[in-house]
Amino acid sequence: MQIESGVSLKPYNSFGLPAVAQTLVRVTSDACVREVVDHPVFGRAPKFILGGGSNIVLTRDMPQVVLKVEVPGRRLVEERPDAWIVEAGAGESWHDLVAWTLDQGLPGMENLALIPGTVGASPVQNIGAYGMELKDRFESLDGVDLVTGRSITLGPEICAFGYRDSVFKHSLANRVVITRVRFRLPRPWQPVLGYLELERKMAEERVSSPDARQIFDWICAIRRAKLPDPAVLGNAGSFFKNPVVTPEQCRDIIGRDPEIVHYPMPDGTMKLAAGWMIDACGWKGKTVGHAGVYEKQALVLVNRGGATGSEVMTLARAIQESVYGRFGIRLQPEPEIY
Repeated sequence: MQIESGVSLKPYNSFGLPAVAQTLVRVTSDACVREVVDHPVFGRAPKFILGGGSNIVLTRDMPQVVLKVEVPGRRLVEERPDAWIVEAGAGESWHDLVAWTLDQGLPGMENLALIPGTVGASPVQNIGAYGMELKDRFESLDGVDLVTGRSITLGPEICAFGYRDSVFKHSLANRVVITRVRFRLPRPWQPVLGYLELERKMAEERVSSPDARQIFDWICAIRRAKLPDPAVLGNAGSFFKNPVVTPEQCRDIIGRDPEIVHYPMPDGTMKLAAGWMIDACGWKGKTVGHAGVYEKQALVLVNRGGATGSEVMTLARAIQESVYGRFGIRLQPEPEIY
């Protein structure tokens, strides 16, 4: 168990926000977690589980014991007639895992390419993009209970996946350290193409039946064109969730703003494009302190250099009030605020 004191968390959050961990423990295995649970001091102390730091906004120093999850490993664990089962350590880069599966001839996660963060964080957020969510490819996960020290395996039912949500944001928040995740990649492979930007790519390149590698490359290109690289401009990706409303609410908003971007959902509700609403309120490119709204995508808040968590949240609250005043919709942040 590697223990460090007074560790700057600025390199460990994609926003690049200043914060200090009083105590940081690097977790490379289940055994490391059990050592923390059994530790005479750390065992009873509050814990904070840190993956890639791509979905958090740090507004203060962290007095909790920060568990930096760095469990490695990638492998094909089973080849079934109807699916490949792939397992990865929670500390692995998510994008690197997606690329690796394609290199191994195991397609099925290409729509989730270039999402920042780690494998262990992917079930927490139920990450999703371009017509696919993690739950669509999830098989099971392993973890360690921070109260009992016992190893556990959880399936999709217990994980209770929702839109950018899971049990790990509620009853199991900072209660279970995820150490490994397994994914089910269906056989035979079928492309997931029901997304406007992918349809445009198909038309532009005159490809009616793209393979998994083409979809991967297209999605990487689309994301790079509209989302900033956190290594260059600190950010946490999409800052607000796309709100889901009733058809009646949607019709009311369309009556006032006919051009609002909206999508029907399988359950009959309507999803509104938060980025469109923020842009319509005039926020694109605006700055508050050292925090700003990205010029190419209003859904992304950025650190223009030297921003603090409080500046990011001041900007976020101003956007929320502006959107609520015009549309009557209260936007909810995607990242966790600490």
